[in-house]
Amino acid sequence: MAAETLREPPRETPVLKRTEVLVVGGGSAGVSAAVAAARAGAEVTLVERYGSLGGLATGGLIALLLSLDDGLGRQVIGGLCQELVERIVRRGGAFHPPRGEWGADDPELVARYFRWGLVWGGARAQHRVRYSVAYDPEVMRWVLAELVQEAGVDLLFHMWGAQAVVEGDRTRGAIFESKAGRQAILADVVIDATGDLDIAASAGCGFELERIHPWLWFRMGGVSDVDAALERGETFFRTPNPGVVLAPWGSATRLGQSIDPTDPRDLTFAELECRRIVMEEVTRLRQSVPEMADAHLCNIATQLGITESRRLVGRHVLQREEMDRDFDDAICVTGHWTKYGAVYAIPYRCLQAREQVNLLVAGRLISVNHRVHHATKEIPACMAVGQAAGLAAAMALEHAGEVARVDPASLRERLVSAGALLDYFEAT
Repeated sequence: MAAETLREPPRETPVLKRTEVLVVGGGSAGVSAAVAAARAGAEVTLVERYGSLGGLATGGLIALLLSLDDGLGRQVIGGLCQELVERIVRRGGAFHPPRGEWGADDPELVARYFRWGLVWGGARAQHRVRYSVAYDPEVMRWVLAELVQEAGVDLLFHMWGAQAVVEGDRTRGAIFESKAGRQAILADVVIDATGDLDIAASAGCGFELERIHPWLWFRMGGVSDVDAALERGETFFRTPNPGVVLAPWGSATRLGQSIDPTDPRDLTFAELECRRIVMEEVTRLRQSVPEMADAHLCNIATQLGITESRRLVGRHVLQREEMDRDFDDAICVTGHWTKYGAVYAIPYRCLQAREQVNLLVAGRLISVNHRVHHATKEIPACMAVGQAAGLAAAMALEHAGEVARVDPASLRERLVSAGALLDYFEAT
């Protein structure tokens, strides 16, 4: 039986504005893209569907930067991500191991940082101290806003990117829905940083879609003795806030089914069930952990922990077999948060759609396969990719917005000048 359809009358959509670079999505990747493009001299508009910046890094309470190193003691991600860390540290909102301990395999040090959620990996891994960062998501939220405002980005909240505006092989901009109605923003270059590839998918770009188990993180405060509570083997972490713990709780083993992150019914089911599970866990912790008997629920993430949905099938799809391989057009290098010494160089081509000449993507939705995605989905990697996408977009303005005409060598040179670390394979 055919689905019922509704015929809508033709309508004219008002153009809210024109801009040189349009970034859709204000998560860590989108902020990095917008700031990098603006610092390079482009007129930039950043549009975010919620009322603050950061995406899963703030609203999702995934308050861990995993990781800025290769797992063996060498930093691989710098640039805007490093600047962000330094700003949060100055505000007293972050904690990370000192440089001299990165790569150390001392069991006591490893155990110490495991309690902060800064060391991950399987039971058989030979664990080492990572350059990972635990931070206060509210401080992160404000620092991201500072970066955007200081760069002169035109920021718009509470607007949902509904679909791309396409003419042939160009994405002219995007249609947004908000309380002000349906409006368009037109641009010379568009960056899809929505996390779910909303704009590129609606522009007809190829993608892969994964079903996943979502997560819902939460924080509890008023813990009388965090160390003693952690000694009991519970699954939560220390935070920069005294007496407050971060619980990476979710549904991977308890929800009972995976979901399609682009299906509203599946998302509704996950929101309700994950919240129910969180409340059950809060009750259990109060009853079973003496140090948490009087603890209170600080907050539950306002965004489901969805770390994979649509991924672009772009001009290059990075494969697991390409681990530890350099590329002439590599725009960042990332380690793997659960593996030691596993490094991926991410080519600029992984940010480029095959179908649209002036469209770039940034964040967890870049063109990699499912296995590589486990490394590239993390916040530091997303920020490094976002910084590259933003700078490339600004450079593409000299080429009628055509992103493939940006010279990779020039892009890499300018990224290094902006603090990116791209010499990993040269020095090994």
